[in-house]
Amino acid sequence: MDITELFAKGFGYPPEVVASAPGRVNLIGEHIDYSEGFVLPFAIDAVTKCAIAKRDDGKIRIISAQKKNEIIESNLEAIAAKQGSTWSRYIYGVIWAMEIETGLDIYIDGKVPLGAGLSSSAALECSLATALNHLFHLEKTLPELARLTQRAENDYVGVPCGIMDQSISLMARAGYGLLLDCQDLSTRHIKIDFASKSLRLLIIDTQAHHALTDGGYAKRRESCEEVAKIFSIPSLRQLSMESLLAHKAKLSELQFKRAHHGVSEMLRVLDAVKALEAEDFEALGQLLNQSHNSLRDDYEVSCPELDLAVDTALSSGALGARMVGGGFGGSAIALIKESDAGTISSTIERAFAKNGFKAPRFFDSLPSDGAKVIS
Repeated sequence: MDITELFAKGFGYPPEVVASAPGRVNLIGEHIDYSEGFVLPFAIDAVTKCAIAKRDDGKIRIISAQKKNEIIESNLEAIAAKQGSTWSRYIYGVIWAMEIETGLDIYIDGKVPLGAGLSSSAALECSLATALNHLFHLEKTLPELARLTQRAENDYVGVPCGIMDQSISLMARAGYGLLLDCQDLSTRHIKIDFASKSLRLLIIDTQAHHALTDGGYAKRRESCEEVAKIFSIPSLRQLSMESLLAHKAKLSELQFKRAHHGVSEMLRVLDAVKALEAEDFEALGQLLNQSHNSLRDDYEVSCPELDLAVDTALSSGALGARMVGGGFGGSAIALIKESDAGTISSTIERAFAKNGFKAPRFFDSLPSDGAKVIS
């Protein structure tokens, strides 16, 4: 049963608009979007679909295929007061940020794995924003929608995320990564073609707990903002590695580590673009390794499951590997030879079992298209 039929079954009439938006893998450039850095994500083929229709009252009714099709009901007054709990806040936040003043029935069917660091939240936000933009003829540009959905997550949900996840979900192009300048939202599509060299990007969902609303994410962003303030600059984007090292004494040990990750990761993104354009996948693999080490040691957002996945992949022949997403759980990626996929996956499975961890899940995806109106 497709989402149009599911909407009709749940609400008793057909939807007016159906839209979809994908999750993402960030190839490199982690925890630097909120410091106005460069990032290089691509969209995966797993999407969240959203079907909507206007109501003639102020009610907001939501059904999710992943929540046993139970109806969650609210209203525009409650949303204006920023009420709502758990996952429904992502929906209410988009309605609030886009200043929708009409009641809605909304059906959600999400296929992006939850809590896996693959941006299921942005897929949800962007599928709804795309549908609302079409339904109400708002004519918002993709960068405008990215800003609005980021605002929803920052100011309504309470997660101080950067702009990357929403941008790639909206702007992605099949076969390409998106080099996004988070300072001015300028973009350049970078061809990603692992298959021509018999390579694959393996996504490893550790199934370790991943939640960004528990304070760890916010504390790291605050550290970066503190460093920028000490250097009297708008963000870490304006801080060179030479200046950071020369003025290390100005910072606490923790502040230096956080800034060192941010500045070095921005440089790695630009080096990764060069490696992709030269089809130098050995160099790209080394950059992935450096990124993980920095996230583990300087930014301290990894966890035992992520480290085990990365270390096992590398010892089993991966060209490079790193954690992806906000951290504290979620997924890792490994750049591997096609012929090694089965061996590396089974070796990681055994390592997880030996350490008493929950069994990981494996999948891969070619770079896919961004959000779109389906009907």
